Amino acid sequence: MAAAVAASASTPQGVAERRGIPAAAFVEDVEAYLRQAGLDVNSALAFLQERLQQYKIVEMKLLAQQRDLQAKIPDIEKCLDIVATLQAKKDLGEALIADFELSEGIYSRAKIEDTDSVCLWLGANVMLEYSCDEANALLKKNLENAKASLEVLVADLQFLRDQQTITQVTIARVFNWDVHQRRSKQAIKET
Repeated sequence: MAAAVAASASTPQGVAERRGIPAAAFVEDVEAYLRQAGLDVNSALAFLQERLQQYKIVEMKLLAQQRDLQAKIPDIEKCLDIVATLQAKKDLGEALIADFELSEGIYSRAKIEDTDSVCLWLGANVMLEYSCDEANALLKKNLENAKASLEVLVADLQFLRDQQTITQVTIARVFNWDVHQRRSKQAIKET
């Protein structure tokens, strides 16, 4: 049924899907759409409502990914700044005085002298020691990847919102066509 519905209308962008998100078909002629799909109005509306709900679920997942990436990018930038500060202090031959948290609300002060390496938290309870240059390169690469992923995610969200709008318009067109048909039949019966 879904293949028949998708085949009976056209997508304005000419795109069948984007990263697994199916494109919504805009329906010009509702009667032809229903006839080609072999659906009655209620079945077509049910299909379109289901597709709209699927789009909303995907949107929620993408928004969660976007929030995660938006939180991750400042963390990576902060780590890059820290590594740069460590390298600058080392080049100047100065010690770095840092306050760090031992546990919630308990801090300690440390004097960091002439460091050649840093430990980066990779997640999943994994921390690795890198030279400052390796850490800088890794963090820059991670930052570029996170920004690129965010750009793709924003484009996916825009595509998804367009598909939701097209589906909502199609639902309205099918519903309005049905109301018009019922009124026409009612008018014919009354005359």
